[in-house]
Amino acid sequence: MLIKLLLGCFALMGTPLFALIAATAILGFMSDGLDPSLVAMEIHRLVDTPVLVSIPLFTFAGELMARSRTSERLVGFSKALLGWMPGGLGIVTLLVCAAFTALTGASGVTIIALGALLYPSLAGEGYPERFSLGLVTTSGSLGLLFPPAIPLILFGIIAREDINNLFLAGIVPGVLMILLLGLWCVRQGLKSRIPLTPFRPADIASAARKAAWELPLPVIVLGGIYSGWFALGEAAAVTAAYVLLVEVAIYRDVKWRELPGIMTRSMTLVGGILIILAVSQASTNLLIDQEVPQRLFEFVQGFVTSKWSFLMLLNIFLLALGAVLDIFSATVLVVPLLLPIAAGYGVDPVHLGIIFLANMEIGYCTPPVGLNLFIASYRFQKPILTTCRSTLPFLAILSAVVLLITYVPALSLWLPGL
Repeated sequence: MLIKLLLGCFALMGTPLFALIAATAILGFMSDGLDPSLVAMEIHRLVDTPVLVSIPLFTFAGELMARSRTSERLVGFSKALLGWMPGGLGIVTLLVCAAFTALTGASGVTIIALGALLYPSLAGEGYPERFSLGLVTTSGSLGLLFPPAIPLILFGIIAREDINNLFLAGIVPGVLMILLLGLWCVRQGLKSRIPLTPFRPADIASAARKAAWELPLPVIVLGGIYSGWFALGEAAAVTAAYVLLVEVAIYRDVKWRELPGIMTRSMTLVGGILIILAVSQASTNLLIDQEVPQRLFEFVQGFVTSKWSFLMLLNIFLLALGAVLDIFSATVLVVPLLLPIAAGYGVDPVHLGIIFLANMEIGYCTPPVGLNLFIASYRFQKPILTTCRSTLPFLAILSAVVLLITYVPALSLWLPGL
């Protein structure tokens, strides 16, 4: 009991999460009479995971794109392509933010990098301020279901599921989110009588030339993976090399002298994720040895007998979790406990992964402590309550999609099944 109290005090004092998880695992192994070196063995087992190399490479590529003018070129091309539609700029916001988040893996980076372009543009074209603020805030996390988002890879490593299946599983739910939010943008465009931009092939060609080196990137990465040309780790290496060549040597948005700083920032983030992931794997094995998941399942089963009731409670729990924990910490801490419980109710692990990540998307914007709310409030100099209110219509739409994802498993499992 004293040790538990000490660990609780250390947590309140701001001790790094990986240190607390590692200490818990070591003490747990020792109390069971097991060799604490099992923690080190678990770390070594994780290092041997082939797809692990993809996380630092994708993160580095994302950091490079965030520091370059990629966002400007993508916005320019999308506006030229869709500006003639009612709500066209709103749809551009959804598509560009989703693509940028999928490539960078960070919701907050999207708001910071694209917000300076999209928020003034939306207001300048006549969209209401609250609509513009809510759209940019919620769009920041849309790409987490699209490959090659880091959270999808991380879930696959923890759940020991085929990451290609997870990539495929997120496509239909992600497109459905963008489609329904896009219809809301069309409605707002018609309601506000936003002037339309004439369709000019010359403008599209000009914008495409400016982004000519970046537009093929998703095709190269995903086409290479699903055609069998290269595995996930090789795709990450190709992505990092391609982005480095394009942003440093061709566009020259990033100077050679800036590369050490970019590498340091991206690898610091990756290091934290990998250390937490490694020690959490050891902690998970301890929980399995002590039959904690089984006891949790029996406890939940005492109150919830239906699979559908369990899924509803799961959504409520995950929404609350996403509001207080970042997606990486939530994944490594909660997923190992959820997997056996969900399996007991007959929930496919790939389906569970999409439910989990879709809820985390919404959690970024859920009051009172959703991370996107604070980033947007600071970035656009708006009161936090104003930012919260502005997101409510978008959260209602996303919540409806999450319910569809939850209760229609085919939305997630159809493409992997093919």
